[in-house]
Amino acid sequence: MATANSAHPDDPHYVHRSGWLRAAVLGANDGIISVASLIIGVAAATPDTGPVLVAGVAALIAGAMSMAAGEYISVSSQADSEQADIAREQEALAATPADEEVELAAIYRARGLSEATAAAVARELTALDPLAAHVRDELGLSEHLAARPLQAAMASGLTFSAAAAVPLLAAWLAPQGAIMVTVVAVSVLALAVLGALGARAGAAPLVPATLRVVGWGVFAMAITAAVGRLFGVSV
Repeated sequence: MATANSAHPDDPHYVHRSGWLRAAVLGANDGIISVASLIIGVAAATPDTGPVLVAGVAALIAGAMSMAAGEYISVSSQADSEQADIAREQEALAATPADEEVELAAIYRARGLSEATAAAVARELTALDPLAAHVRDELGLSEHLAARPLQAAMASGLTFSAAAAVPLLAAWLAPQGAIMVTVVAVSVLALAVLGALGARAGAAPLVPATLRVVGWGVFAMAITAAVGRLFGVSV
C-alpha cells in the first residue's frame, strides 16, 4: 500500500510498515517457538497429555502478556528518546536559529548539494518549518518511522497468542504418544508460513526469510527436546 502523498502509487514503499511488522513477526515467531519448545520439552519428559496441555496454556498466557508488556516498555523508551531529541532541537532553534540553519546547510552539502543550493534549501525549509526540517534531516525521524508503543504492544501480544495457539492445538489433537512428532511437524509448517508472510508484507526475498525463521525455530525446538529428554524435566 502506498502512502497518501506518494508520487508513484504504482510503485509502493513498505518502510512505513517496519514498526508494527517487526513487532508482529517477533510476536508470532516467539509464540510458535516458545510454546512449541515448551510442549516438546514436557512431552520428552512425560507421556501424559495433561501436563503438556497445562504447560502450553500457561506458556501462551504468560508469553502474550510478557511480549506485549516488553514491546510497550521498549518502544516507549525509544519514543521518550525521540521526544527528548526533538525538545533539544526546539531549544537550539529558539536560542541560536542562525547556527541551526548553517548546520542544516552543512547536512545538505554532505549529501551532495552545492554550497549555494544547500544554503538556499536550508533557508527555505527554515522559513517554512525549521523544527520539521531538523527532525527529518538531522535526527532522521519521520512520521512513518516514529515509535508507537501501543501499536507495537498490540501487534506483538495478539500475534503471539494466535501463533502460540497453533502448537497448542496440535498437541491437543495429536494421537497419544505422538505429541512430539505432531507438534514439530505443525510448528515447522507454521514457521514456514510465517516467514513467507513476513517476507511478503515487507516485500523482502521469500526464500531467505523463510529459511531463517524455520532454521532458528527448529534449532530451538531441538535443543529444548534434548534437554527435556536428558533431565526428564520441562524447561
